[in-house]
Amino acid sequence: MTKVKIGTVQMSCVADKASNLKKAVEQIRVAAAKGAQIVCLQELFTSLYFCDVEDYDNFELAEAIPGPSTEALQTIAAELGVVIIASLFEKRTEGLYHNTTAVIDADGTYLGKYRKMHIPDDPGFYEKFYFTPGDLGYKVFKTKYATIGVLICWDQWYPEASRITALMGAEVLFFPTAIGWATDQDEETNQDQYNAWQTIQRSHSVANGIPVVSVNRVGFEQAGAMKFWGGSFITNAQGRLLYLGSHDVEETEVTEVDLSQSDYFRKHWPFLRDRRIDSYQPITKRFIDE
Repeated sequence: MTKVKIGTVQMSCVADKASNLKKAVEQIRVAAAKGAQIVCLQELFTSLYFCDVEDYDNFELAEAIPGPSTEALQTIAAELGVVIIASLFEKRTEGLYHNTTAVIDADGTYLGKYRKMHIPDDPGFYEKFYFTPGDLGYKVFKTKYATIGVLICWDQWYPEASRITALMGAEVLFFPTAIGWATDQDEETNQDQYNAWQTIQRSHSVANGIPVVSVNRVGFEQAGAMKFWGGSFITNAQGRLLYLGSHDVEETEVTEVDLSQSDYFRKHWPFLRDRRIDSYQPITKRFIDE
């Protein structure tokens, strides 16, 4: 297929997992009714963003993948004929947990999962307390409508992750994410942070000649101390914005993306062709100080 219709579900969450899953399923239906063929949900959509605190009780939110949430989503995927990208808190075994995204094909088949590789540890984002770094490597999934690459939130800052996923044959990069503003900071800082977040992801689109889809949550959490900034977006293969979400409201939108543009832009702006792969060995060093 040269064109694919992508649904993005930008929503707020509550403390109850069942309510969030039900809401997500409802919005998948909304997206499908608008013509979506692939629907991407935000990072950890079945819960509030619990990584603002280090609390052992939060491990109870985790589940097996495949498991209850993926089974529910497989049913709706098969019913509606849509691909679903679902970010979940994975319990791999006792005491071992990952931040993981499952991919479900349009016939309800579970295609596999990607485990978040880059794990942050910042004030309000204490993910290293909960998540083991991914050990599956970078992944692409051949779905009915496109070959897709999936990365997760903190991965979005790393050109290497996007590049490798693109080189594996991804036709679109998807980023389920959860990021927001501390409500006690000034508006200039807010805008600088959002612009940096959007710019780095659009640059992955430009550098690799493929569309990027970034889906973020929205709403106030952490007793009002955090405003998740929404601002979900989709670019074309040259980084042009095709869709830009609100900072303030829930949105389920569908955007048509032309996958054939990748060939055009890669021919006219041949960044992939001109890569000097023979010179890149030093990038595997932590820092070049010799």
